[in-house]
Amino acid sequence: MKSKRPNLRPHSSLVLDGPHRAPSRAMLYPVGFTDKDFAKPQIGVASTWSMVTPCNMHIDLLAREAALGIDAAKGKATIFNTITISDGISMGTEGMKYSLVSREVIADSIETVIGCQSYDGFVAIGGCDKNMPGCMIAIARLDRPAVFVYGGTILPGCLNGRNLDVVSVFEAVGQQAAGKISDTEAHAVESCAIPGPGSCGGMYTANTMASAIEAMGFSLPNSSAQAAVSQHKKDDCRNAGAAVIEMLRRGIKPSDIFSRESFENAITVVIALGGSTNAVLHLLAMAHAANVKLSLDDFTRIGKRTPVLADLKPSGKYLMSQLVEIGGIVPMMKELLGAGLLHGGCLTVTGKTIKQNLAPYKPYPKGQQIVAPVQKPLKKESHLVIMRGNLAPEGGVAKISGKEGEKFSGVARVFESEEKALEAILGDKIKAGDVIVIRYEGPRGGPGMREMLSPTSAVMGAGLGKSVALITDGRFSGGTHGFVVGHITPEAFEGGPLAIVKNGDKITIDATKRSLTLGISAAEIKSRLASWKKPKPRYRRGVLAKYAAHVTTASLGAVTDAGF
Repeated sequence: MKSKRPNLRPHSSLVLDGPHRAPSRAMLYPVGFTDKDFAKPQIGVASTWSMVTPCNMHIDLLAREAALGIDAAKGKATIFNTITISDGISMGTEGMKYSLVSREVIADSIETVIGCQSYDGFVAIGGCDKNMPGCMIAIARLDRPAVFVYGGTILPGCLNGRNLDVVSVFEAVGQQAAGKISDTEAHAVESCAIPGPGSCGGMYTANTMASAIEAMGFSLPNSSAQAAVSQHKKDDCRNAGAAVIEMLRRGIKPSDIFSRESFENAITVVIALGGSTNAVLHLLAMAHAANVKLSLDDFTRIGKRTPVLADLKPSGKYLMSQLVEIGGIVPMMKELLGAGLLHGGCLTVTGKTIKQNLAPYKPYPKGQQIVAPVQKPLKKESHLVIMRGNLAPEGGVAKISGKEGEKFSGVARVFESEEKALEAILGDKIKAGDVIVIRYEGPRGGPGMREMLSPTSAVMGAGLGKSVALITDGRFSGGTHGFVVGHITPEAFEGGPLAIVKNGDKITIDATKRSLTLGISAAEIKSRLASWKKPKPRYRRGVLAKYAAHVTTASLGAVTDAGF
C-alpha cells in the first residue's frame, strides 16, 4: 500500500486554487509571482528588520537569504515585516514602557499576517530581546511548520585593548557620576562600544533567548552562536528556509516539538549559560501559547540540579563572540546530555532528536576557559533564584551569580519610579547597606514592566555592587548584575506588599532560603495594606492602556490573552 503524499499546501490552497480565487492570484502577479508559483507551498519570512537598532539593521539581508533557501527547496517565499523597538535606546525613559508590550505586538502581527495570507509555514528572524519570544509565541499559536533564526551576536567594541559592549556604556555613566572617569573617557567608551550589526554581546537577553530556543529544538544547531555578520549566519538562514519545506513534507508541526521536556531543556541551557532573568518571563509566556504547563516552581526544581558553566558577561568575563569562536553552545549541550541533564529524545525542526543533532559535534578545544566542565562548575545550582516570602507571596526572580554572596540585609530606600531612583543613585544619595525599592513598575502599574538597567548599572559604576541591593516589581536587562530581585508579584499597583514598604524598613534577601522578607509583623503588613489606596492608571488610552487592562502578572509570564 502506497503511503499518502503529504499535503504541502494545506492553507495556501484555500486562497489560491480554483477559478473563484482568480482575484487572489491577480493580486500576486505584481509582486513577482508566476503561474508556477501558485502551485508551490507558500512560506512567509517574518523579518524584524529595522534601522531603529543595530540588533536588527541587517535582518533584511538575512530575510532574503532565507527566501532563497525556501525557493531553492521548491517553495515560494514571501517576506513581510514586523516591528522592533530598542531597549538600549529607550532604557531609563518613559519609552521603555513599550518594550515588553512590543513582544505582544510582534506576536500578534506575525499571527495576523500568516493567518490572513494563509501561508503554509514560515521562517521567523529575530534580533533583539522581545523579537525572539514574540516570534515564538506566534509559532506556538499558529502551529504551522516554522523555524526560528537568530540574527546573531554583535562583535565587541574595543578601547585601549579592552572589549566593550552596551553595558560598558551604562556602567560608564555611573563611573562618570562617581568621579571615577572623566567626561572624555566616558565619551570614548560611548563612541567605541557598539561597532556594527548584531545583538548585545554578553549573555544578555537576546543571546539567552536565542540559546533557549535552540535548546527547545526550534532553531538549527548553533544558530544561537553565530556572529551577525558572517557566512555562517547566511548559511543558517538558507538552511532554515529549506528546513521549513522539509517539515511540511514530514508533517512536523510546532506542537510536535513543544513539550514539558523541551521547555526543561531550554531552562537547563539558560542556567548553564548564566542567562538573563527575562528568560523566566518569556519561557512562561511561550509555554502559555503552546498549552504547556510551566510555572515558577519548575525553574526552582530544575535549578537545583543544573550547574552554571559559562563564564559570560555580565557576571563573568567573556563575550558571546568568544563563545562562538570555540564552538558555540552545542558542545556544552552535548556535555549536559551526557550528564543526564537534557532530554535527548525531544524532536527538533531538523526532523531529528536533540541527541541526533548533537552527535556529530566535537568537545570544546582543550584549555579554553569560557565554559567549565559539568564536574567543576562555576556554581553548583542555578543563578536564577525564585524568591518567595512576605514581600513576594506569588514569587520574584533574583539573579545570584554567587559573587555577590548569598544573603543581603539592609534598610529600604523607597522610590515610586525608576527615574527617581536613578536620580538618587547618580546624586550620591545611596549608601552601603541600602536596599533600593523601585515600585509601581510592574506589568499593570508601569505599565509595561520596565527594565532597570540604568539604576543597576549606575550602582555598579559607583562601586556599590556588593554593598547595595535593588528590588522591584519591574524587571531587569540581561545586562544587569549585582544583588537584585525583580518580577515581584503581586505588583505594587495590584496591592502587593511592595506597595506598603516604608523608608527604613529592614529587608532581607536570602538566596539559600529563596526568601524575600520585609522585617515587620504580619499584623503591621495587614494594617498598612488596609490603609493603602490604589493609584489611578497612568494611561487611559492607546496601546499601554490596552496592555494594562489585559496583561497577567509576571509570575504567569505577563501575557495578554489569558482567560478568554
